[in-house]
Amino acid sequence: MRKLLWLMSGVVLGFVAAHFVNQTPEGRRFFARVNRGVDELNRAFVTGYREAEAEADELLDDVENALRKLREQR
Repeated sequence: MRKLLWLMSGVVLGFVAAHFVNQTPEGRRFFARVNRGVDELNRAFVTGYREAEAEADELLDDVENALRKLREQR
């Protein structure tokens, strides 16, 4: 329980510090760079997920076609 209290205190202090940093022009530029990096990471993640999903769908279609051919051969 004590570790949770320290964690929550750190989160609150981090938000307060970020608020004060964001009030300066340098701080706003810093957070703009961070946001661009997060957006780029998000786009890369979504692209990779969609590619993997498409590959899985293609593999599933191949398996379904192979099973259909096996049933037709009987």
